[in-house]
Amino acid sequence: MTDARHPLTLILASPRGFCAGVDRAIQIVERTLEKFGAPVYVRHEIVHNRFVVEALERKGAVFVEELDEVPEGGKVIFSAHGVPKSVPEAAAARELIYFDATCPLVSKVHIEAGRLHERGLEIVLIGHAGHPEVIGTMGQLPDGAVKLVETDADTRNFMPRDADKLAFVTQTTLSVDDTAEIVATLKRRFPNIVAPHKEDICYATTNRQEAVKVIAPRAEAMLVIGAPNSSNSMRLVEVAERAGCTYAALVQRAADIDWAALGTPRTVGLTAGASAPEILVDEVIDAFRARFDVTLEMAETVREAVQFKLPRALAGE
Repeated sequence: MTDARHPLTLILASPRGFCAGVDRAIQIVERTLEKFGAPVYVRHEIVHNRFVVEALERKGAVFVEELDEVPEGGKVIFSAHGVPKSVPEAAAARELIYFDATCPLVSKVHIEAGRLHERGLEIVLIGHAGHPEVIGTMGQLPDGAVKLVETDADTRNFMPRDADKLAFVTQTTLSVDDTAEIVATLKRRFPNIVAPHKEDICYATTNRQEAVKVIAPRAEAMLVIGAPNSSNSMRLVEVAERAGCTYAALVQRAADIDWAALGTPRTVGLTAGASAPEILVDEVIDAFRARFDVTLEMAETVREAVQFKLPRALAGE
């Protein structure tokens, strides 16, 4: 298998992997551990990636589902996906020291939803039921103030209290194309609906989807490194399929690659969701090199230079 290996061009998407919000959230956990020592408690997965979570656990992070698992005097961090208002209120009531790792672009949606509600508008949230970000956004406002729609069919069936007092916001990690279809339906049905001042789907989600759209038509297969509970990663698989790729699959690590299903393609696209670290990309590349005569090709669509500041208490000098 050394000299007669099948030639393969591996087209590597750029941008891929960690976004600024994920990088900030991980830094918040690491800085909190440095400042206070272990254990530091984290409510839910800090980001949707088991490799990242397990690495932080080895450093002393303890992941819990709810605040009642955090002992008195504990330090707790809220995940990058955001939390309902009731969570920091409960932490403050228990006098827990807490840090909010909510992505600033998710916080922007929270603020926007609050302002729209203050204007007396009923809010439509485009998103996926049960996703932590959706739970967090809906939890910014009183029960019933936000109506969730997941599909264009939902949108066609939605009946507002008052068609002239309506606004919409979106989850930040959705399919750009699916969301555009839903928004078009909302605007067609409710011409006076108030849109966000700026697109809610985040730059990282948009950029990673655009990179996949460029690669997928050229590739016989597309692999997306990410977790099955990662919305932005799952959307990348869907985008690859719609862009014409006959085989698109999500893998968490190299060990998850279905080599039999993959077969012997000549071109494979490779990307990573916004919660997946670059070390897992390297792992997958090495796995391909062990089986194929690999030529790496970079497909850069845009360069990202976004950075988010840490909370002042953790920022250091």
